[in-house]
Amino acid sequence: MPEGMKVQAPRALGKIRNPQDFYGGLVLILFAAFALWAASDLTGIKGFQFGPGTAPRMFAILLGAIGLVIMLTGFFTDGPALQRYAVRGPFFVIAAILFFAVAIRPLGLVGTSFFAILIAAAASDEVRWVESVIWAAVLTLFCSLLFPKGLGLPLQLWPDWLMRYLGM
Repeated sequence: MPEGMKVQAPRALGKIRNPQDFYGGLVLILFAAFALWAASDLTGIKGFQFGPGTAPRMFAILLGAIGLVIMLTGFFTDGPALQRYAVRGPFFVIAAILFFAVAIRPLGLVGTSFFAILIAAAASDEVRWVESVIWAAVLTLFCSLLFPKGLGLPLQLWPDWLMRYLGM
């Protein structure tokens, strides 16, 4: 390739000139529709009083409007074609969230948060494990101080079996 020439990403063809924006906006609209459906059982505004469903509906409508604007830009602006979707990142982040939800009671906050952070770190193929372990330890210490001590939340720090073994 001659020097000085730039390599450009392939451009999208068809009526949708910017498919990344179009489909991203469509996903936001779908999230907004789900939020509106989920909040449909909650009461809304009654006179001048906000009900428990007012804020979720307002945020869902705003999200849907933003999604519509982003989706429309997919028709009117040029953009790159859709890229290959990586599954690794979302898989490990969702796995870390599910691990935390399942393990918080049996393992306690310290063990659960430490391992959940390490599971989430595996989402990147550029992970550096030594730094991740250090970061997990620091963040676990911060959470162990913040939630039970700073915010007064009744979270169990250690597993029951460990507390019984140590006689605490």
